[in-house]
Amino acid sequence: MSTSDLGHDFRPGKIIAMHLNYPSRIAQRGRVPAHPSYFLKPATSVAATGGTIERPAGTELLAFEGEIALIIGRPTRRVSPEEGWDAVSGITAANDFGVYDLRYVDKGSNFRSKGGDGFTPLGPSIIDARSVDPAKLRVRTWVNGTVAQDDTTADLTFSLGLLVADVSQLITLEPGDVILTGTPAGSSVVVPGDVVEVEVTTADGALSSGRLVTTVTQGVHELPAFSAGPKVDDLQREEAWGSRAAAGLPEEASILTEHLKAKINSVATATLSSLLRKRGFNNVSIDGLIATQPGARLVGLARTLRYIPNREDLFDRFGGGYNAQKRLFDSLRPDDVVVIEARGDSGSGTLGDILAIRAKHLGAAGIVTDGGVRDLAVVTELGIPTYHAGGHPAVLGRKHVPWEYDTTIGCGGAAVQPGDVIVGDDDGVLVIPPSLIADLVDEAIAQEKEEAFIAAHVAAGEPVEKLFPLSPEWREKYRASVEES
Repeated sequence: MSTSDLGHDFRPGKIIAMHLNYPSRIAQRGRVPAHPSYFLKPATSVAATGGTIERPAGTELLAFEGEIALIIGRPTRRVSPEEGWDAVSGITAANDFGVYDLRYVDKGSNFRSKGGDGFTPLGPSIIDARSVDPAKLRVRTWVNGTVAQDDTTADLTFSLGLLVADVSQLITLEPGDVILTGTPAGSSVVVPGDVVEVEVTTADGALSSGRLVTTVTQGVHELPAFSAGPKVDDLQREEAWGSRAAAGLPEEASILTEHLKAKINSVATATLSSLLRKRGFNNVSIDGLIATQPGARLVGLARTLRYIPNREDLFDRFGGGYNAQKRLFDSLRPDDVVVIEARGDSGSGTLGDILAIRAKHLGAAGIVTDGGVRDLAVVTELGIPTYHAGGHPAVLGRKHVPWEYDTTIGCGGAAVQPGDVIVGDDDGVLVIPPSLIADLVDEAIAQEKEEAFIAAHVAAGEPVEKLFPLSPEWREKYRASVEES
């Protein structure tokens, strides 16, 4: 038979749960794991075939996570990824419930937040692992009848067989042990009265675990004073709900107000550069790049992307699918500037027309890369300001592996951090620490007024000797002209 009932008395020896695996969820979290990472859930957290789950009294953020559960069928130790799937006897649906209010206590281990009684519903039926392709499974979650999660195992960061092999290197897996394989995007908060259903099927829908149904109830037992009590903040709300908007939180205001952007656009990068140098910042220009839009102005906040030199095995693991490059471009917001570290290697493209179209559609302010650009004519025609080291027809994998985003990088000789202010014009591109920008631009406006005064008098025939810089006599004349205006 291809399926069998799990049974109400099912109790695994150990439950090993993954932190991050689905690219859609990784994109939400904004961090790319280099290796699988796990936490343990107690066997008492199992609620075979579903039932009810208590939201602990005094807590706010009980979140569901629909997952595919692997059931180990034989003793397994030090197997290869190719052998890992052979150790799995069956798969079923799981719901990795967690209370974000308690994450702070055992951060990382999730002992309290995810280990409560009934916090790991499993079932109701087991699909025979021999009947399925592990890369062609689908997991869906419904909340009160509405689909909240829907994803497949086609592009997992870590394959199901690899997970079994990885755990088995140091820990013997025994028959009945369960591995929870991660949750896709869509996890969110549920409240008492909500009904959560999870189903695992083959991609063609021929085999199913059946729907694992769990009803949320309200707990009545407050945590005593000797126990760590609930504690929440807006970060926990955002992560539990999946986004600030879903949590009912206002979007964080950008430092780049329309008024500030207008002031920045009124001054030249040359002026800003000279004032940065006065403050001791001598290494804040991104050098050696060409602009697709001469005469255009670039002002925005850095979103960084780092490529490492290509290595075939690493590109196989991290270059395909929903990689770091694609996740960054899908997460762009208005005023964002993509800044790419390609180590100054222009021997392949670091982006092409599709990603440039995506950046423009999402309202990004521009793109800066110290590598090459594919489809350069199309990118230029799109009109999104792009600074680059040259055109190149080759794809990313010739030279680069997309590695991580929203981290400190180096681009064109300058260090760039997420949130730095990026300003570009025909003279080049500057990286400005956000704490400096308001005062810097005010000083730049004042300096350019002074320089306009000097230029006007030089144009009228005055010698530069006492005008540039202003002598005390000329400075008095300048002050008088400012007062008159």
